[in-house]
Amino acid sequence: MTFDPMSPRVGPMTRAILRTTDIMLSGAALLVFSPFFLVISLILRLTGEGEVFFRQTRIGMGGRPFGLLKFATMRKDSPSLGTGELTIPEDPRVLPVGRVLRKTKINELPQLWNVFVGDMSIIGPRPQTAKYYDRFDPADRAVIAQVRPGLSGVGSILFRDEEDLLAKVADPFDFDLNVITPYKGRVENWVGCNMSIALYWRLIFLTVAVIVNPQTGHRQWLLDRVPPPPAELANLL
Repeated sequence: MTFDPMSPRVGPMTRAILRTTDIMLSGAALLVFSPFFLVISLILRLTGEGEVFFRQTRIGMGGRPFGLLKFATMRKDSPSLGTGELTIPEDPRVLPVGRVLRKTKINELPQLWNVFVGDMSIIGPRPQTAKYYDRFDPADRAVIAQVRPGLSGVGSILFRDEEDLLAKVADPFDFDLNVITPYKGRVENWVGCNMSIALYWRLIFLTVAVIVNPQTGHRQWLLDRVPPPPAELANLL
């Protein structure tokens, strides 16, 4: 599998199969996890600021904005405080229960609803806020806009511990905006150009693997295939 920077190769039949799979997987997961969601919702309602869900505007397919759902893990006014959209290690805006939800990625599970209704796919480029989307190279944006953003994908796997990674650099704000974000654009371009049924299932497997064992070597499989990271980032991945 090689990097094709030109355009997505997903045909109508593959798109239909992937969308059907998205609906089946997300629908089944919503049913299975519904009792768990009720418990999480009760805990969040009784702790912190009492908020259960957080809805944030992200850029989706076709460059259209949509409301991405998460369990609330931070203070309600977090976007206007401190580091804004960037979350750093030991961020004081993160609520106690929120730290557990973020570490385990449970806070992302409400996006199964986004998948079910068609805003997202199980696998695809991770949806960005307008600030970060606009930092992608225009050629990368052109490809990313042609596919549904994903609940998980290459960017999610490679940067699962992004907060810890940012703790290792002198200026996390500059590094995030000018090193990590452009590289995310390149790898998400790769996702759009190389998406297939086989890659879809492989990335689901890799997502589960890195959640169960963050130290797994499975990420190297991706690094051997996606565009190489810049030197200042390569040593941190």
